[in-house]
Amino acid sequence: MKKIILAALLLKLTDRVSAQDIAQNELPSLVRNSFQKTFPKASDVEWETEGGLYKVEFETGLFGTDHHAWFDGAGKLVRHKEEIGKSDLPAAVRSKLDKAFSGYRVDDIDKISTGTKVTYTMELKRFTEEWKVAFDAAGNMLSKIAD
Repeated sequence: MKKIILAALLLKLTDRVSAQDIAQNELPSLVRNSFQKTFPKASDVEWETEGGLYKVEFETGLFGTDHHAWFDGAGKLVRHKEEIGKSDLPAAVRSKLDKAFSGYRVDDIDKISTGTKVTYTMELKRFTEEWKVAFDAAGNMLSKIAD
């Protein structure tokens, strides 16, 4: 029992070390200004530090589209992940889904931009089968993992 409690305590401490909540007024001005310029319509904004970067979770739009963005200390957007709908996928990705995963329900689609590289991740479900897949913008499957 002591080992379980100790492991839980260490996990909790590790979690605190890896990500720290931060108030927007405590951000470097370069980060804050870059975020406000890049995402002027953001709402429900929550900041934390993670791995030397500033991570922000926020929503946009009428229906509250979820976003995650990572900025470096100089205010450069390093990575951006946004929730999208199937109709927002490139035609090549939709075509690949229709051919390779006919009959699957598509859930939790994210568009992930890292520099100039864009990937699309999603969950595919059919009866008891579930996959997490990733595609590039040209429709090439980058990964397929059983979920």
